[in-house]
Amino acid sequence: MAIRCRKCGREAAIMMRQHRLALCDEHYLEWFVEQTERTIRMFRMFDRSERVLVAVSGGKDSLSLWDVLLRLGYQADGLYIGLGIDGGIRYSDQSYEKCMRFVEERWPEARLIVVDIQEVYGETIPEVAARTTRGRDKPCAVCGLVKRYVMNRVAYEGGYAALATGHNLDDEVAVLFGNVMNWQAGYMARQGPVLPASRPGFARKVKPFCRFYERETAAYALLRGIDYIYDECPYAEGSTSIAYKEWLAKLEEERPGTKLRFYLGFLKAKEEGLIAFRTDEAELHACEKCGQPTSAPGICAFCRLWERRRPARVIPNPVRISGS
Repeated sequence: MAIRCRKCGREAAIMMRQHRLALCDEHYLEWFVEQTERTIRMFRMFDRSERVLVAVSGGKDSLSLWDVLLRLGYQADGLYIGLGIDGGIRYSDQSYEKCMRFVEERWPEARLIVVDIQEVYGETIPEVAARTTRGRDKPCAVCGLVKRYVMNRVAYEGGYAALATGHNLDDEVAVLFGNVMNWQAGYMARQGPVLPASRPGFARKVKPFCRFYERETAAYALLRGIDYIYDECPYAEGSTSIAYKEWLAKLEEERPGTKLRFYLGFLKAKEEGLIAFRTDEAELHACEKCGQPTSAPGICAFCRLWERRRPARVIPNPVRISGS
């Protein structure tokens, strides 16, 4: 027997056991947009008078987030960072093509800022990783450092009220689980839907999709007809976070709603003061090369990556722009 949409009685496109809710394609898309708006308001992320920068990678989560924010009428620009990752599948090239197609075919009036790492700094992420001890051991650590730096810099210097990322509930719960398992108090203190710009030089960071399961964001992208890259980053294979996701998926299968309760329970406990984490605020100063805040003596970790290659320079803002 077919499962029916709770709102109209048509055949359901998706059944969400954790919500005990089945919806057809039309009402699911409507529900998804409404829930995103609710999350933005619940955590006071930003409003329609403010400009938001959305970090887009060509994947389902980031492109869906940008699509929803534009549908809701927010002033949302996109930021794509070209990392130069190939992995035998032209990963970065495919990612860029998906972002460009999204703008050209769906939102031609949207603004996409493109920062190409090789164009600006002279090397791709694989090249930087190959010549650094940190990168050879953990290429994802180098990639993460570069992306965080560029996203923060473009958002802060561009005067955006917030930097929005497409992290979904599965992402957040995997990180929280790992932090709890290893008692990473500092990371747990900073984890949440909103990371305030607590000091000059830092952009405010928000996660409007933090309450959506990955399956739900994928359903939105498919039902909206968003063309996105299906492949995982080649560097992600065998990562700890993927293992955590697999373990948590088994718990979710047996007890629907486990991941959502775990995450929301954590946020509530923090808000009500039931748990607290002592964090030592590091003393910051401006990097001697780029001017961004850092706790490292002299120059920041990002600029140190390029010392042997070429002096770091200010990112052209933007490097390339697509759209209006």
